Amino acid sequence: MATTAHRISLRLNGEGHALEVESNDLLLDVLRERLGVKSPKIGCERGDCGACTVLLDGKTVRSCLILAVEADGREVVTVEGLGKDGPTALQKSFVKHNSFQCGYCAPGIVLASHELLGKNAAPSEEEVKEALAGNLCRCTGYEPIVRAVLDAKKGRRKAK
Repeated sequence: MATTAHRISLRLNGEGHALEVESNDLLLDVLRERLGVKSPKIGCERGDCGACTVLLDGKTVRSCLILAVEADGREVVTVEGLGKDGPTALQKSFVKHNSFQCGYCAPGIVLASHELLGKNAAPSEEEVKEALAGNLCRCTGYEPIVRAVLDAKKGRRKAK
């Protein structure tokens, strides 16, 4: 079955991009191979691990499950886009708590945590765990990750 080329435009981390994609091109592959953004990782390729997580119009999605044509006219943010002006309070909290070892899962977890704190400025520990349930980490046991999100939440309340 032949694929069809489509001209799409999207905003990636605040910058406009226009490109031609095939109808079956995955957003993950376009981000990594065509636009050079390497933080969304290739993991399970089934949407189970969260390594390929990006924000699409402010909501986390698994870029291995999204066709590039679905991003036409939309805003895509990767972890690079969150820290454009330097590390965010959330990113600093992850560093403070030594939350990641290998870092493979870090971009997806940071984006999922960012989305959570954007919707709920004071999540409970259980709400943090629920928000991160779709992100697999094989190194940490999750405790330092959850502590970092809860600590970042405290910092956000103080700043307001």
